[in-house]
Amino acid sequence: MRPERILGIDPGLQITGYGLLDCTSKKVRVVEAGVVRADRKDSLGNRLTAIHQGIAEVIEELQPTVVSVEQLYSHYERPQTAILMGHARGVICLAAAQAGLVVKDYAATQVKRILTGNGRAPKSQMQAAICRELGLPGPPEPHDIADALAIALCHLHLHSREELLR
Repeated sequence: MRPERILGIDPGLQITGYGLLDCTSKKVRVVEAGVVRADRKDSLGNRLTAIHQGIAEVIEELQPTVVSVEQLYSHYERPQTAILMGHARGVICLAAAQAGLVVKDYAATQVKRILTGNGRAPKSQMQAAICRELGLPGPPEPHDIADALAIALCHLHLHSREELLR
């Protein structure tokens, strides 16, 4: 049986983090983690094109079985940020759909709660949880990679629970 390969993605208009986990019944390992960069000086259209192409290449190369992405969060004082991030998230979902992959999305507070027990956990606590669960010597840099791995781990934990409940 082929192991599940979870691609976690932390959407961003300048830096989009990704991390691929290979998951078997016995262990979880990081296959690859990195970032897709878009030039902040470029037009929105060019940045979205770069994100889409970068994620499509990652999907083609790494062959995930599922994609997990952080949900949008909108702060009432900065609604435009959520709208712009929605564009990035949209091209990521498009790349996944074009590859025939299911996209699962998780709220940032849900990811934090699943990994630390605290939906408002600080970054340092999240990074410690990622290092502990994946056996990493230190937190991945930039933080977008750590966030992507956390999203993939969240999917793993929730998916494993669903399997146990069947």
